[in-house]
Amino acid sequence: MTFEPSRERRLGAALAAAFPGATVAVRDDSHLHAGHAGARPGGETHYGVRVVWAGFEGQNRVARQRAVNAAVAAEFTGGLHALAIEARTPAEAAAG
Repeated sequence: MTFEPSRERRLGAALAAAFPGATVAVRDDSHLHAGHAGARPGGETHYGVRVVWAGFEGQNRVARQRAVNAAVAAEFTGGLHALAIEARTPAEAAAG
């Protein structure tokens, strides 16, 4: 039997690999979207991520979100429906 890691673990691993040294948090929000478009009975369709990375310095919000989406693109082809992204520099995260 082959173990398939959860989408939450795969998202975290993909983000950690794409943004070395970043602080990454992933939350499954699927339960909040039950009955909505893209939701599946088994969940794992709607997530939120927070990536705090020094490499975002000088990038605007759109560039940061594109980078995060690119890092997890494979998940969208495998059933991920929606991803809420918070991408900040360490200074922005410390400021609140």
